[in-house]
Amino acid sequence: MAGKLHFSLVSPERELFSGDVDQVDAPGTEGDFGVLANHAPFMTTLKVGQVKVYSGGAVKVFAIEGGFADVTPEGLTILAEQAAEVAA
Repeated sequence: MAGKLHFSLVSPERELFSGDVDQVDAPGTEGDFGVLANHAPFMTTLKVGQVKVYSGGAVKVFAIEGGFADVTPEGLTILAEQAAEVAA
């Protein structure tokens, strides 16, 4: 079984999400991408779209309006210009 990815989603107002998850999909300016545990490090800009967070069969969706994504050995951090959770 694959390990967990530590994910944080931060907007200028507050941290919207922080925890260990299975996968995160995000809207990169050079194309949408997905991140799993042990992903190779990279940094990219984000466009307007949705961040989908998968954990234990559940999916949380956040609408974002641009920002940056940083994948490190410690996990994924998204610094969004604006972000809000989308009601299921």
